[in-house]
Amino acid sequence: MGAKVLVTGADGFIGSHLTELLVEKGYEVRAFAFYNSFNTWGWLDTLPASIMDHVEVFTGDIRDPNGVREAVKGCAAVFHLAALIAIPFSYYSPDSYVDTNIKGTLNVLQAARDFGTGRVLITSTSEVYGTARYVPIDEGHPYQGQSPYSATKIGADRLAESFYRSFSLPVTIVRPFNTYGPRQSARAVIPTVITQLLAGKTEIKLGALTPTRDFNYVKDTANGFYQIFKSDKTVGEEINIATQQEISVGDLAEELIRQINPAAKIVCDEERLRPEKSEVNRLLGCNEKIKRLTDWAPQYTLAQGLEETIAFLRDHLDLYKTDIYTI
Repeated sequence: MGAKVLVTGADGFIGSHLTELLVEKGYEVRAFAFYNSFNTWGWLDTLPASIMDHVEVFTGDIRDPNGVREAVKGCAAVFHLAALIAIPFSYYSPDSYVDTNIKGTLNVLQAARDFGTGRVLITSTSEVYGTARYVPIDEGHPYQGQSPYSATKIGADRLAESFYRSFSLPVTIVRPFNTYGPRQSARAVIPTVITQLLAGKTEIKLGALTPTRDFNYVKDTANGFYQIFKSDKTVGEEINIATQQEISVGDLAEELIRQINPAAKIVCDEERLRPEKSEVNRLLGCNEKIKRLTDWAPQYTLAQGLEETIAFLRDHLDLYKTDIYTI
């Protein structure tokens, strides 16, 4: 196997897929998982032994600088994905987003600087752009914090930039647009719709239907991280991972209804609506930069990705609480 790399948030949705990919590419992975007394490792618990034999699970809390230092020590690269990401929950608990997303990122940057880590990839989000002022959204688009979540990610990104400019830390800011696929929680729109349909519901509860999103299948997102990591042209850059295609939430939901239960219909649930000035109405990303600097290109169409996602959720529906609104 190759060098040891650290993946924070490895127990989560994208992190578990990235862990899997890195092992397949020949790396030993130290997987940073959120400590809990049940000794559960999130989605890592579902990975086969052929993958986990090359994974060292490190349990801790990204908010704890001492634990983060121990995790970073001895790793050739850090893929920092640990974060609080649910937008509705950020309305209720913004302090926790500052502590996790900003201070947690600072802990990673400080440790990587102290240990001379060779590469540091910091995970951003397309939400930092807010509603598109022009499309496709390139990396020069202005930032707008339309939720406490996006504001903390803007802060984390700018901290990462400062460590590159101030201390020459080899940082890259990786900015995926909306990722979906197997293992995603029901706080996101695609698993929300699919799990309601698979549970037999005929009234599918959603918030706003008109916003558009640029959806990456999770394996394409994970490969985006890998290709950015492999390129020596990406240090000091911030790079979108995007398909450069968009679909509205309403049209997406109608397509899923068509595939799973054509008798179902959409109903607006006011609890799921964002405050008017907080809703991001349009996200359509530009992928010119990632294609120019790396060998990345999306391998999955939306139709292919949805097919795999539906199949996974059908087999794992028992893991989802379809009778409540997951924030």
